[in-house]
Amino acid sequence: MSAILRGTHRLATARSVRPTYSQWINGRVVGARRTVATAVDEGTVPSSTSPAHGLKHFKCEVLDNGVAIIRFDRVDNKVNALNMETGSEMLTLMTRLEHDSHVKASVLLSAKPKDFIAGADIAMFEGCKTVEDFLAIPKGVHELFDQIENGKPVVAAIHGSCMGGGLELALACHYRIATESPATKLSLPEVQLGILPGAGGTQRLPRLIGLEKALPLILQGSNVRPAKAKRMKLVDGLADPHALEHAAILAATELASGKLVVDRSPKGVVNRLRKFILESTPFGSKMVFDMARKQVMKLTNGNYPAPLKILEVMQGSLKAGFGSPTGYALETQAFADLGVTSESRALVSIFFGRNECRKNPYPAPKHTPKNIAVIGAGLMGAGVAEVSVTNGYDVTLKDAVSAGLARGLNQIEKNMAKGVKKKRMTSFEMDTTMSKVVGVTAENDEWKKELAKADVVVEAVFESLELKHKVIRELEAVLPPHAVFATNTSAIPIAKLAAASARPDRFLGMHYFSPVDKMPLIEIIRHDGTSDDAAATAFNVALKQGKIPIVVKDVAGFFVNRCLGPYMDESLALLQGGASVKDINTALVKYGFPVGPMSLVDEVGIDVAASVGKNLAGDLGVRVGAADNAFFDDVIANNWLGRKTGKGMFLYTSKKREENPEMQELIAKYRAQRTPNTDITPDDITFRMASRFVNEAAHCLQDDIIASPTIGDVGSIFGIGFPPFRGGPFRMVDAYGAQAFVDRMNGYREVHGEHFAPAQILVDHAKNGTKFHST
Repeated sequence: MSAILRGTHRLATARSVRPTYSQWINGRVVGARRTVATAVDEGTVPSSTSPAHGLKHFKCEVLDNGVAIIRFDRVDNKVNALNMETGSEMLTLMTRLEHDSHVKASVLLSAKPKDFIAGADIAMFEGCKTVEDFLAIPKGVHELFDQIENGKPVVAAIHGSCMGGGLELALACHYRIATESPATKLSLPEVQLGILPGAGGTQRLPRLIGLEKALPLILQGSNVRPAKAKRMKLVDGLADPHALEHAAILAATELASGKLVVDRSPKGVVNRLRKFILESTPFGSKMVFDMARKQVMKLTNGNYPAPLKILEVMQGSLKAGFGSPTGYALETQAFADLGVTSESRALVSIFFGRNECRKNPYPAPKHTPKNIAVIGAGLMGAGVAEVSVTNGYDVTLKDAVSAGLARGLNQIEKNMAKGVKKKRMTSFEMDTTMSKVVGVTAENDEWKKELAKADVVVEAVFESLELKHKVIRELEAVLPPHAVFATNTSAIPIAKLAAASARPDRFLGMHYFSPVDKMPLIEIIRHDGTSDDAAATAFNVALKQGKIPIVVKDVAGFFVNRCLGPYMDESLALLQGGASVKDINTALVKYGFPVGPMSLVDEVGIDVAASVGKNLAGDLGVRVGAADNAFFDDVIANNWLGRKTGKGMFLYTSKKREENPEMQELIAKYRAQRTPNTDITPDDITFRMASRFVNEAAHCLQDDIIASPTIGDVGSIFGIGFPPFRGGPFRMVDAYGAQAFVDRMNGYREVHGEHFAPAQILVDHAKNGTKFHST
């Protein structure tokens, strides 16, 4: 006890009067401001046999007052993830405690430092091929959770991630206490895997917090922070991490004695009436589900079956009663039905693919970086600095002038302030983090002293070969010998940049995507002279920054932009051939892309898109030659560059997004030079554009630009938002059928030209009847 309380600023002594749980938690003693030393005896009941004897993943001790302390520590995994084995062990343990007359209540804790229970082990899904296979997963879980719910009081003491099956387990407990820590988050993210909570989440959550609050959590799978969880009654109390165990023991003691009685009913006449209308009247419940269904269709265009199935299950459960046999039966069947859908299989494959991409393929590096130097405090540079400092690095941010540096520092501080507002970090943590960013400029020599500390440099200056060469020579003169130099470029070959380096073995590319704090992908690009040690260092830095790294070959456009080039070329060809801006955007959004290509080019900048296209032309030739690119020259000459100049494909002078009439006139001019086709269907638009992207991804695999179809799928989804429910370009071909895909491309080739010629690797898969993925 004394060891745990050390450093918690006790204001009382061990002679203090023992507080009740409600006095203790409501009096904000959660930081141990009053002692709890007398609240719980330090010893445990001597026993020749622990309740957890013979179990691998659980430890259990029973206190003199009859409270069992259960510690979950999955020995074969870095996180606590529920699977058949851990579920069986927990059921055994809970049965033993239920039959032990000395045990009055239990506290469930995690022995992991960063998570309570991270959810179900998704590896269980790999062996499931049929609906019956998926039905078997919830069966054992229901037995365990029902025993917890109907047995002696159990308090869930939550620190860190409490997600999916972990939250469903906590919901089965009688009381929940969470730590007031940025590390603690609660969610039901199953919808992001194309399924729904299958262990009672659709039943216990609305029964606990009400239908109105439960629906968004289940439909969106978003994280809930501790303070909000307390307000919505998802948890019953909050505690300082150091005092969590004591708070939970006190709660368990008083639940067992009857001293702590929990009332979670709505407070006030208005809230009670609102709940009654929305859940107990046909009109109110219909309104809730109609609004939710409308929002789901708006966000998904009907491409994802899981949200609609969730609404169906919860609507049926409301009629039968949440927690009724009918409700659980609806949930279980829907879980299994969704599990075998192509959409869920695709989303689960991306989950595994993402984890696969996070495995460093190189031997462990000799140095562990502590200081990251970022050169250039623009949008990209400030973003790189932010994801570095918020993930534990000391950062030096250098810009040419003070005004540029101030802009970059302000960007970082503003984003952190949003995190404070959303309770992701405290003001103190924000100030502490910002203090780890040292800003320097070229206006004096102070930067040389700071750069001498750098372990990794990320250069993010303007896309100019001459400027980057100058920066490389300037910085290498002061960097320590072990430092890795990474250039953030989207177009210039790394080998050309490395030509200016005095130590090319420590030089490589790290291509971040904008905005850096939101886009998860990073491309790591080696030139021929890059050492494994430098690549391993960059890979580990990217992981710590929270990125998904993919290693790609040093070619024009690398991987993502190389595939994006033909995709955007086809959008312009369609535009010049008769399709409207609106039709192209609408078709691709309905297909599953987050934004249409016409909106995307405005966000990226039409000048940037034109530059990328020109850089790709030398390598790809006809594969980026479908459109008349003189169109871009005219657009750039008129300064219609997109959002940054106030007009592009659209006007950005008001909140309402209207098409740019001047751009329409220019489009009409180029359209007049062709034989326009006004009968282009949405299906034509989507296949023509998607196939151009997929075909280039196939060329990349064929030419060893990427090492595997998984890298291509992950890079496409997390780099530009290729529709996740399709699983990426290679899974899309597997689902479509390689022969059917090649045949259709050849059909367009006959009509529109050689840019639709399928890659040889696609032709081979079609001929052999093989797939890119075996599962």
